[in-house]
Amino acid sequence: MQSNRLGWILLSPTLVILFFFGVVPFFYVLWLAFHQWNPFAADPTVIYNGADNFRALVFDTGFLSSLGVTVAFVFFAVLSEVIIGYFLAQALLKDFPGRAIFRTIHTLPLIMAPIIVGSIWKLMTTPSIGIIPSLLHSWFGYDLNIGTSAVAAFTVTVVMDVWHWTPLVTLTLIAALVSLPTDPFEQAQIDGAGKRQIFWHITLPMIAPALLATVFIRLMDALRIVDEVLMLTGGGPGSATRYLGVHIFKEVFPKTNYGYGSAVSIIVLYLTIVSCWLLYVALIAPRNKKA
Repeated sequence: MQSNRLGWILLSPTLVILFFFGVVPFFYVLWLAFHQWNPFAADPTVIYNGADNFRALVFDTGFLSSLGVTVAFVFFAVLSEVIIGYFLAQALLKDFPGRAIFRTIHTLPLIMAPIIVGSIWKLMTTPSIGIIPSLLHSWFGYDLNIGTSAVAAFTVTVVMDVWHWTPLVTLTLIAALVSLPTDPFEQAQIDGAGKRQIFWHITLPMIAPALLATVFIRLMDALRIVDEVLMLTGGGPGSATRYLGVHIFKEVFPKTNYGYGSAVSIIVLYLTIVSCWLLYVALIAPRNKKA
């Protein structure tokens, strides 16, 4: 009883912070989603409009377009980060010259603020001064211009996100791989199992919880990406990189449409929860039932 009381006392500061910075804002946004409010209007009265904000976004082509490009962005970015992060984790577990230096350099993007990352990639991809357009032109004869090409802008935002967050995946998978017991791998090698069989039947199931937790984190972050994209492309050209986070930002701040922006935020939260739940059901729940 004494230990439980001490535990709650130690947790209380965190719980208080989560309540005021997590629970309270959520219910405020949920309340605002059912109202119409423009604090900068001549009459800033909050008006209850029921589910009109949610009804409007269903027929909003801007929202539907943002939803489509966001799903594509999340799929390509998170999948690339997981694959590249796994191979880098396996490589960093081996001893080779300069491993410590490479690991340090590899993790540097993690300490950069998103707005800094967007600024760096803006400079690197500007046609007149950027190193990336210069190299692509000299090596392949391709003129990169993310201001006019929708495909180029989308691709660069994916590459930027992969560059920024792959180190996180690498670090978490290194921790998961290091903690694995050696006995199952030695027994599999004795039984004549190949590398592919060992990966699918031993390594992947054993690191699945850590891998899924990492995917959850990246999925949540990718669904609400704003800063980097605003700095790099501003959501353009057209709506090519107007992801849901950017769509919410532009609805709330330039248009001061707080009720509609809150409704879109609730939908993004719902999509995040459903996506994480589906991944859990598909990957972890069957393993728990077998156990």
